[in-house]
Amino acid sequence: MKNKRVFVTGGAGIIGTALVEKLLEQHYEVFVGDLKPCPKRWLGKVRYRQGDLNEMIADEIQAFDPHVVFHLAATFERSEESYPFFGENYHHNILLTHHLLNCIKDNKSLSRFVLASSYLIYNPDLYQSSTERKGVCSLTENSQVLPRNLCGAAKFHNELELEFLSHFKGDISFLAARIFRVYGRGSRDIISRWIRSALRKEKLTVYRPEGKFDYIFADDAAEGLLRLAATHESGIVNLGTGRARSINEVLKILKFHFKDLEIEDIPSDIFFENSEASVQKLESLTGWKPPHNLETGIEKLIEFEKSTMSASSIGHKEAKANVLITSISKKMPLISAVRQAASKTGLYTFVYGCDSHISCIGQYGVDEFWNCPTTDRLSIDDFISYCQEKNVKALIPTRDDELGYFAENKERLAESGIHTMISEKNAIETCLDKYKFAQVLTKHQLSAIKTELSLQNIKAEKYVVKERRGAGSQSIGLNLPKEETLKHSKSLKDPIFQPFIEGKEWSVDLYRTKEGHVKGIVARQRNLVVGGESQVTTTVNYPALEQLCHQIADHLNLYGHAVFQVIEDWEGKLHVIECNPRFGGASTASVAAGLDSFLWFLMETAGISLESVLFLRSKKEIKQVRYIADKIILEQ
Repeated sequence: MKNKRVFVTGGAGIIGTALVEKLLEQHYEVFVGDLKPCPKRWLGKVRYRQGDLNEMIADEIQAFDPHVVFHLAATFERSEESYPFFGENYHHNILLTHHLLNCIKDNKSLSRFVLASSYLIYNPDLYQSSTERKGVCSLTENSQVLPRNLCGAAKFHNELELEFLSHFKGDISFLAARIFRVYGRGSRDIISRWIRSALRKEKLTVYRPEGKFDYIFADDAAEGLLRLAATHESGIVNLGTGRARSINEVLKILKFHFKDLEIEDIPSDIFFENSEASVQKLESLTGWKPPHNLETGIEKLIEFEKSTMSASSIGHKEAKANVLITSISKKMPLISAVRQAASKTGLYTFVYGCDSHISCIGQYGVDEFWNCPTTDRLSIDDFISYCQEKNVKALIPTRDDELGYFAENKERLAESGIHTMISEKNAIETCLDKYKFAQVLTKHQLSAIKTELSLQNIKAEKYVVKERRGAGSQSIGLNLPKEETLKHSKSLKDPIFQPFIEGKEWSVDLYRTKEGHVKGIVARQRNLVVGGESQVTTTVNYPALEQLCHQIADHLNLYGHAVFQVIEDWEGKLHVIECNPRFGGASTASVAAGLDSFLWFLMETAGISLESVLFLRSKKEIKQVRYIADKIILEQ
């Protein structure tokens, strides 16, 4: 398989986990979607989307632009399907596959779509009976189809949709792998459940031990999918071992490992099963067959379950940490981005928010709101006490006026186990003082816009006058003649003067690690600016601009997320206006493009090194439009 970008749905499942591990080993760029949190070992190594993929929009997939899609996401029940499964099956097995196909069918780069289907599609009369039969039914790809339950029917419907699309999308090959009985690490399959029971010295209850199944180890199922994806085959292929093994054989292997194992055979009227996969087509296409037999697979599972039980029995589980966002105001997109990052890690439970305004809109986006005093009336001891009471380990300041407070107390907070996304005090002071910032950059020839304390030191046709400290858009005088500039400056507390330069407006978002490495950087054009913030912004691949901001971040020794504001004049010269050493109002566009700043910060907070973490920038550019949205809350 020569393609490099791979999207895996259900990637945190039993087969998906093994598949993603193999893809990472072979250095593919991987995008995973799953309801579960991202496995800790994958954090920063894959692009991860946690949540219901029915809610995914086509643009999310197209931004990644995959060459190959493995669709593994599904729900199933091993024994009798329960009443709630009626809705679950439709939502996760039928609706999701249709939605995914609809999202990707017109993707330009996609050349391969592989569906994890099931042998439950085959007519059960071929391999099930009320009395024990001699011999085993070898199911071929041409065996009669009559889905045995809702899950099988859903998979058959999925296959029909693939067949339908194959008539119209000749540039995409669609393959359905009918997978037989999978068992593997961390699974709910019967073999794994029996091993866990045996380790706990519990009695096993068994029904119809004479039944025979084609058991395939999850690692082999993943390898088989990879090998099939590397072929040009379309249509149906069985994925199993080609050898049926009885439940009695499984129990015999378990007894070998657990000498005192107790087994109770419960009489039952369930059907006997005698099935195995015909794997002639699989072997012909791939030149491969699954290497694990039950003996080697079960041995690996026992070791896995032993290590899992041992890890969980060491001490008590520490309560998950929480995150606190300060000055939440109406920053609902920022809150949502933090929540998504916390959810991805699986290491944080609640997202708290605080603000000095009791009626702030942001309180409706956090799990708990703290109407706190302003920082000039809030002692650091009281702040730390609140964080410790709420088990807050990660702190994200979001307002210019409070950055100095948190930079001043960064060490105190760290000593109390509270990690803050804030640069050192001297870096914050430099960034917040626009005159000092410009002087430092000018001294080191880093393309700062000319900035002076006196208008007499600047010669220009039009001018900009603004406060030396604080948000740049506050009380700004923009594109003014000299007389009006002087008049406007008298209304300011501590004015600075700059020439007015016409051209393109740029913002550059970056994240710099605690080791001092810029992990990722994204430039975006400010297409529409209202009140100093981008209402419409578009990411752009601009190496020269990115390199300039990278140099400045290194020189200032920034930490965490920072946003640079830059003007490019009509001659192409860059003029750096300012640096906001925090997450910006429209920085969520860069997050969508792969700059996962909050995830990286939360990983560092949890003690996870970002050294091997990849910056997986979107292959397609992102345009973000910011607008007011409604949130409906049902009153209790």
